[in-house]
Amino acid sequence: MRDVPRSRRFPLGAAAALAVAVFVPSAPPLAAQQPQEARVEEILAQVRDSIIRLREHIHQYPELGNREFKTAELVANHLRSLGFDEVETGIAHTGVVGILRGGLPGPVVAVRADMDALPVTEFTPFPFKSTVRTTYLGQEVGVSHACGHDIHVAVQLGVASVLAGMRDELPGTVKFIFQPAEEGPPPGEDGGARMMVAEGVLQDPAPSAIFGLHSFAEMEVGKVGFTSGPALAAVDHFKIRILGLQSHGAAPHLGIDPVVMASQAVSAFQTIRSRNLPPLEPSVVTVGIIRGGTRFNIIPHVVEMEGTVRTYNPDVRDAVEQRMGEILAGITAAGGGTFELDYDRGTPATINDPELGARMLPTLERVIGAENVVALDPTMGGEDFAYFANEVPGFYFRLGQVLPGGSSGGHHTPDFQADNSAVPVGIRAMSNLLLDYLKGAAPRSSP
Repeated sequence: MRDVPRSRRFPLGAAAALAVAVFVPSAPPLAAQQPQEARVEEILAQVRDSIIRLREHIHQYPELGNREFKTAELVANHLRSLGFDEVETGIAHTGVVGILRGGLPGPVVAVRADMDALPVTEFTPFPFKSTVRTTYLGQEVGVSHACGHDIHVAVQLGVASVLAGMRDELPGTVKFIFQPAEEGPPPGEDGGARMMVAEGVLQDPAPSAIFGLHSFAEMEVGKVGFTSGPALAAVDHFKIRILGLQSHGAAPHLGIDPVVMASQAVSAFQTIRSRNLPPLEPSVVTVGIIRGGTRFNIIPHVVEMEGTVRTYNPDVRDAVEQRMGEILAGITAAGGGTFELDYDRGTPATINDPELGARMLPTLERVIGAENVVALDPTMGGEDFAYFANEVPGFYFRLGQVLPGGSSGGHHTPDFQADNSAVPVGIRAMSNLLLDYLKGAAPRSSP
């Protein structure tokens, strides 16, 4: 996930080291379980330890986007060991897709996990922490699963184990998608969900829905979060060059100052949100980088700016891009300079299909407990799961990862910590969601 929301219900406490695999979330009492749930729990108990060992291995040996070679090999080998009908590799560079056909007729459903890590040096107490280093954008960096994708892969491998163990009673087909480069491919490369869709990952067989999850650094293990409808924003990236005329800092009248024009542009961009858009339409315009100048007493020739725009409404997205161009044109014309604007439209908004959500939320309440299913506000963070959910109805939820009383660093930070005990909760939730979907009904929880 490129960015993450903050939960209102579970604020982050003071930083503290997490114990490893000491908390075991309890399953629903056996007497209260349906036969399906009891069967899921039976297989989950058998595979839990081996799946957690896989999670630790993936965490210890992370790989960046479009470079998930060993992770993909591990995934493919696991699916083959389960007797999957088809296992295809090399999709969108390093993606893996496994097809599991059940013993009973039924629909096709897809489930997705992202595999890539981040250029972040890990600083956690985990005995299996990453010490991997690599070169990224010309710099030597540490590599770590600082966004929980190792949890996602482990959960999906566990779901594959559970459903393969129930193959004879599985009413339909499950397509397991293991995706590279969710955090974005390296500059100059294509990748991620967009590329997988372009290569036909949602065809042959074509699923009628897709499910996904993401760990949540501000939620306790045993809880899950869900946002009905709009959940994560569209993510755009802009680069700007404001061109002036270099001069001595003591003689500004002899030059054209791009620093002043850039400063005016940053302030003016904030009026897009406050004065040009409907007040109830969510949006963000952020300038994250300003570069310019070589010496304190020289007015530079050029200033570079870079930032992001977050929106939900396509019309708002169009309006922001148009208004940025108009603002830059006006400011640079008044200042005597020129500008270049490179506006890159990235991941679209992630929308949880309302009908699918209404149908499947009772499953989460039944198997996790209604008191443990938290309604989350939409966030301006982004997720390329959107490319899948734009093609077929999508259901995307958040998985608690912090031990009760513990804490984690934020997503994309060195002290991000997802506990092993989140894995069986994710397996339990996702296995039952897929089974209920295939069976065509999600029984409502008891009053």
